[in-house]
Amino acid sequence: MKTKTKAKIAVVYDRLRPEERMLFDAFESQGVAFDKLYAPHISVDFSKANLFNYDVVINRCVSQSRGLELSRIFEAYGIMVINSSSLIETCGDKLATNAVLARDNIPTPRTAIAFTKESAIKIAEDFGYPIVLKPITGSWGRMVSKISDQDALEAVLEHKEVLGGPQHKIFYLQEFINKPGRDIRVFVFGNEVVAAIYRLSEHWITNTARGGSAINCPLYPELIEISLQAAAAVGNGVVAVDLLESERGLLVIELNHTMEFRNSVTTTGVNIPAKLVSYAESLLVLN
Repeated sequence: MKTKTKAKIAVVYDRLRPEERMLFDAFESQGVAFDKLYAPHISVDFSKANLFNYDVVINRCVSQSRGLELSRIFEAYGIMVINSSSLIETCGDKLATNAVLARDNIPTPRTAIAFTKESAIKIAEDFGYPIVLKPITGSWGRMVSKISDQDALEAVLEHKEVLGGPQHKIFYLQEFINKPGRDIRVFVFGNEVVAAIYRLSEHWITNTARGGSAINCPLYPELIEISLQAAAAVGNGVVAVDLLESERGLLVIELNHTMEFRNSVTTTGVNIPAKLVSYAESLLVLN
């Protein structure tokens, strides 16, 4: 469906994934005017005014650094961004995410940060093996290690120490949760939980990007409550909340600020990209 209305909403992206195509189709099918902004082609001269004439921008950049800086730029010009730079900054750093979850007393797996190999080994001894070692930035389960003993931990820590990047000198350790062959991803739009999926895998890493499969997860009060609490802790917006089922109840493991949903629309029966269009329209009233 075509529309001649001037676009007040833009979508900025740096890779044209199935999610972005689905989102564009949702705008077209609902007759909502929007512009596509290809992030690598954007340049900004701060000496010029009125560079962007939008009220809302949906930031779909895969690049963490590019997406963060573009949100900062749009916000400086008075544009409401999905998601905000502060939310991206928090969700894009597992340490920062854990800090706000702990601040708000939201249950997570037992987690610790160390800055030396010796401290990391002491934490592992306290937690007990196996233990999970993660980079503080990254997605799709990359560079995540399940470590069974001190010898293996020392080898991985020594490897990280010589990689050179400053983030490799920060050791993020988490207790291993013996989950029931699945985890849960919940899609939160502002103050609404719109859908959830179970991600199933025989491997302990259940990301669909790593071969996991998705089935619908019915929404229930505890799941809704903890997901909304986690989303509020990072600043609200459009996020995917990842949780584990444990003997202690649901535990939040991380939040994703540029969610993938290609496997979740038919799985849940919820038109997630259409929900995102409606959410962006709702912000026009606030802007």
